[in-house]
Amino acid sequence: MLPVPNSVKHYKSAHKRFLKPAIENFFKTEFEKSFGPNIRSFIADELIKIFKENNRDINTLKPGQVLWNAIHKDTRADSKNMKLVPVILTLVNDDDISKLENGLKIFEHKQNVVARILKEAYAQEALLSMRDVSLLLAMSFQDASSIRKSYEEKHKVELPHPGNLQDMGPCITHKKQIVYKHVVEKKDPLTVAKETNHTIYAVDNYLRDFNRVKTLYLDGKDQGYIHIVTKLSINLVAQYVNIINRYVKEPTITV
Repeated sequence: MLPVPNSVKHYKSAHKRFLKPAIENFFKTEFEKSFGPNIRSFIADELIKIFKENNRDINTLKPGQVLWNAIHKDTRADSKNMKLVPVILTLVNDDDISKLENGLKIFEHKQNVVARILKEAYAQEALLSMRDVSLLLAMSFQDASSIRKSYEEKHKVELPHPGNLQDMGPCITHKKQIVYKHVVEKKDPLTVAKETNHTIYAVDNYLRDFNRVKTLYLDGKDQGYIHIVTKLSINLVAQYVNIINRYVKEPTITV
C-alpha cells in the first residue's frame, strides 16, 4: 500500500468546510447504514439544487416581485411525481401605478395583475392555480376565479392555469372551446392554439378526438359506447355531440 502524501494528510479534511461534503457527512454520521457514498453524493447535489432554486440572489428580484413555488406545467397537483418550479411573479410594477394614477378602476387593475402572473408562471414552465392566486393576492378562491374569467371574456382569450390546461377543477370545457373555434368559427389550428394558450400539438390532438367522436356518432353509436371506445370522459363526449348536432349534422327533413 502506497503511503499517503503529507500534502493529502494536511489538506484533505479542509474539503469538509464546504456545503456538499458537509451534507454528505451529515448523512454518513446520522444514517451510516442507510446510504452509501454514491447515494450521499446524489442527495447532496439535489439538496443544493433545491436550496439554490429557492434562494435567489436579491439582485434577480425587482421591487414588487415575489418568488413562488408553482406546479410544473407538465405535472399535476394530484400526481405522485408532482414537480414544483420556483417562479418570479410581478405583483406590482411602475406601469400599474401609472395606470391607477390615470384613473384605472381597481377591478380592472386586479384583472391585469391576475392575467400577468398567470402568464409569467407559464412562461417559466409552471401553472398557477386559483388557490395560488388567492394566496398571493389575499383574496378568496371565488374572487380569483371571477377576476380571471372577467379578463378572459373581455379580451377573448384563455389564460393558462391547471383548470383549462390539465382538466382540473370545474373548468373542463377548454377542449370544447378549441373544437368550437375550429369547427364553427372556421379558424385554423394555429390561430386556435394562440387564442387558447395551447400548443399546436395539443390542438391537433383535441381535433383528432373530436373527429373520432363525430365518426362514431354519425355512424349511429350512442354516447356510452363512444365513451368506452374513445376513453374520453362522458361529459366531453356529450359536449362534442352537442357541437355535432348543432353545427355539423344535417337536420332531418320531414315530408
